[in-house]
Amino acid sequence: MKYISSEDVKRLLPMRECIELMREVLKEVSLGNTVLPLRTATKLGDEKLLGIMSAYLPYKKVAGAKVLTVFHRNFEKGLPSHQGEVLLFDSETGSVKGMADASSITAIRTAAASAAATDILALKQAESLAILGGGVQARSHIEAMFCIRNIKRVFVWSIIEDEIAKLTGEMKDKYKAEFIACKTAEEAVRGADIICTVTSAKTPVLHGEWVKKGAHINAVGACSPVERELSSDCVARARLFGDRKESTVNEAGDYILALKEGAIKQDHLLGEIGEIIAGKIAGRLSNDDITIFEALGIAAEDLAAADYVLSKQES
Repeated sequence: MKYISSEDVKRLLPMRECIELMREVLKEVSLGNTVLPLRTATKLGDEKLLGIMSAYLPYKKVAGAKVLTVFHRNFEKGLPSHQGEVLLFDSETGSVKGMADASSITAIRTAAASAAATDILALKQAESLAILGGGVQARSHIEAMFCIRNIKRVFVWSIIEDEIAKLTGEMKDKYKAEFIACKTAEEAVRGADIICTVTSAKTPVLHGEWVKKGAHINAVGACSPVERELSSDCVARARLFGDRKESTVNEAGDYILALKEGAIKQDHLLGEIGEIIAGKIAGRLSNDDITIFEALGIAAEDLAAADYVLSKQES
């Protein structure tokens, strides 16, 4: 069995290539060309869980699963919050094709999916970016957003204050843009064209009154029905799209809690990003629209990424 290490994943899965890969897989999901059960999660204590995400991609002739742990306080130990493996099977023979490091695949494909959504929903002239969060996903989202827009200013805020200076200092050396450390989330997002929430927050860090007309939001950090990063009024103000409808209505606290509070109705979820890519539904309707991509992450993305790096390693 072939094993793709974290370093190999990073080498074989450049962000720009992964963005194109995510465009394809999100479209295939929305066209009904994949089999995607809802993820299962086993709690391992406070802020700890073991998750299993499986999928079947007939068009790639692969099936498999990502098995990972999510330990939200791992930053205290200098470890990533998400750790695990992606296991791939040949769907015609049932044989194991290979296994790939899930942490690196998750880091890259999550940001790449956000970039695919941002590219189709954000204003073409968008040039200011707000990052709420200071971990792995903050870094990968900065890279991804620079791939699809001419970003000139990046506003950074994190729940963990020490991360703000560390991230801005690190990024200034990598990108030709102004990086601004912010004391509050409100300071970071006011005036931002693109907002990425990549925190471990369980309660809202982004409120609707702070978001300007025309902004696009990638809501990435919260992935359970009882946790959210966006306030109900923020969700209510925006045109809302998910990576997959079934996942959004069952797992996205940003949507579920706003619905429970009566801020939105069920039809506020307008569809999937893949449906916009496929030309089945409209995304942004005007320059004043606020748009949200509710990015839960789906196993089809992990399998497509793992299959891609495995194929590149073999070639």
